[in-house]
Amino acid sequence: MNRETLTRIIEDLTEGLTPTLTAEDFPCFSAEATEGNERISPDYLDIVAASLNKADIATFERAARAMDEGELAWLGFKVVYDPAEAVANTDNEVTKKYGDVGSADGDPLVFFCNDAKQCVASREWSPRDFFQMKDVTRGPSMHNEQFEGLTWTSVPLFDSVRVWLLGASDASSEVAALAAHVGFDVCVVDYDPAYVSESRFPDARRIVLSGGNFDELGAVKADSSDYVCVLTRGHMFDPEGCIWALENNVHYVGMMGCAGKNSRVYELVREAGMADEQWDRVKRPIGLKFGAKTPAELAIAIVAELVDVRYQQRYSEEARAKHEASLGRS
Repeated sequence: MNRETLTRIIEDLTEGLTPTLTAEDFPCFSAEATEGNERISPDYLDIVAASLNKADIATFERAARAMDEGELAWLGFKVVYDPAEAVANTDNEVTKKYGDVGSADGDPLVFFCNDAKQCVASREWSPRDFFQMKDVTRGPSMHNEQFEGLTWTSVPLFDSVRVWLLGASDASSEVAALAAHVGFDVCVVDYDPAYVSESRFPDARRIVLSGGNFDELGAVKADSSDYVCVLTRGHMFDPEGCIWALENNVHYVGMMGCAGKNSRVYELVREAGMADEQWDRVKRPIGLKFGAKTPAELAIAIVAELVDVRYQQRYSEEARAKHEASLGRS
């Protein structure tokens, strides 16, 4: 989400103009995101734009403030394809009771919602609407296709977490695909262009080091909020990967490998000047444990752990406490 886009929309609405909304600004409406979904398309943004007026300024202003303050928040959209059905449908025997009406009305709606479940919109919503609006915090919504006549989508107002994959191994290729699919910004680093290819890493930024080794890795910089997965081919450059991650003080670093190999990596890391407390920050072996063996299975274990770390990093103390309790870790 671009902060300048919100400013432009606010200015247009203030002047009584219909703003221009594009799929580039709101990728949840892109052709790629809506492919195969007959209920929503990029053209619907024109309908959304035509429905906006000065009453919606507060929604976009709240979204802009969330971006300025680094808040975990979303800008959501109610997409109506059958107005009468959107209002008329009611809960069934399985769903929790949210009242005797469906949506509050049959019109599209732009709304703001954050991790604290605070919602802002230009019109009153029904209990059913609120239930589905809150679900955008589960990215973009868990029950968007639950009721007839309408659907829901959203865009995050925060940046994706960057994941560095050090090494273009087969496991790394599998991790890249899964990590991108669940919303991470993926960057893979290796020295061999035959492995760091677009066909192996179509959804990742690719960095090719020269010299046939990882000596140039130090020239690459990571942020303290980044995650690092040390997955070098044959584990040959795992020490360099761990040292780089620790020197950049990234939020998370994990390394794949058995205890014997990791002991040798430890010796090399210590020889390079790393302290034991730094080494203890390396999750080893990387990934959740459930018996994964193949590259694809290992990728599931690794990305599952990345999702868990991201949840704990991003969400409020209250949300984290509920998360930990639900996993039996409180």
